[in-house]
Amino acid sequence: MPAKNHLSQEQKERLLKTLKEHENSYVREKILILLLINDGKTYQEISDFLNIAYTTVAYWAVHGDPDNLNSFLDGRREGNFHKATKEYEDLLLEIVGKEPAEYGYEFGRWTSARLATYLEKITGIKLSGSQIRRILSRKKFVYLWAKYSLEDKQNPEKRKMFKEKLSEYLKITKETPALLQVWFWDESGFSLRVIRRKTWGRKGRRKKVTGQRRRGRVNIMGGLRYHDKKRINFVIKKGNADIFYEQLSLLYNLCRQEWIEQGNEIDFFNDCAAKIVIILDNASFHKRKDIIEKIEKEMPNIILEFLPPYSPDYNLIELVWHSAKEYIAHRLFESVEQLEELLNKLLNQGGLVIKWDRKIKNKGNAVYSI
Repeated sequence: MPAKNHLSQEQKERLLKTLKEHENSYVREKILILLLINDGKTYQEISDFLNIAYTTVAYWAVHGDPDNLNSFLDGRREGNFHKATKEYEDLLLEIVGKEPAEYGYEFGRWTSARLATYLEKITGIKLSGSQIRRILSRKKFVYLWAKYSLEDKQNPEKRKMFKEKLSEYLKITKETPALLQVWFWDESGFSLRVIRRKTWGRKGRRKKVTGQRRRGRVNIMGGLRYHDKKRINFVIKKGNADIFYEQLSLLYNLCRQEWIEQGNEIDFFNDCAAKIVIILDNASFHKRKDIIEKIEKEMPNIILEFLPPYSPDYNLIELVWHSAKEYIAHRLFESVEQLEELLNKLLNQGGLVIKWDRKIKNKGNAVYSI
């Protein structure tokens, strides 16, 4: 065992500097062993302090050379890893930051194996996919699903014009909701959990699972009123123009009932009640000509405002769908009826608490309260 204060001042300073700066936690641990021994700590004290094996402390106390920092590197680092020169790593970081299409490939994303294959072609250095992953991990890269973006399909001018109009609507409804109501309208589907192929089982006995989605889905169509965040949602079999008209009629009746409960005459509703602006997307059944005509004739207070193409981020009800799906994500349901019952509590009975100031990503765009 090395004696207390066996390190020279120069060795100690070099080790302290490396301890602070080295990227490898295992190297830092081995250096710390030498420094603690230099302070007079016993092997057992160091083992207990660092929560490592006594034999590990004893080994590196002898084999760790304070004058040769490479002696602290794990032997497994020898071999193929050292084939990756600095130039190779710089090239790897340059390539991973670009799209594969720029290098003539049809696939959409780089994997570590694809990167290894391409770099071998242009550098002659052969590494495995796992070695590429280790290099990227050391460079603070992580492998995550990318967010889909709609920016290439959006019309910036139309989005700007719509945002200005929407901002004006929201300003009016916040100041005088008796004159104008703004409702965000949309449809969404909620499915029972997916059965995964991975499952727990006894070793040596592999279970068989189908890997199919649990049968059952609840489709919701509904609206969110901006000024008081009131929600009205309906369970539907599927979205189509006739269903859209039926649900919009229910919303219209709700607004008319509120008008009556405020002490107003029903005969004055169409002329004196608040205008109802419905913000909705460009689904084809929202725009069916005969349905539009019926809405204009039978529900004159309603004004339909269609979002610019590919702009779900301007529809605030997306926050409702997102929050509801987060809530049910880790819950198990025995039946569609059970899921439907919970959704009714969440969406219509105030059971879902939503942080309206949060931002979420919806296909590349942040959804937020304008």
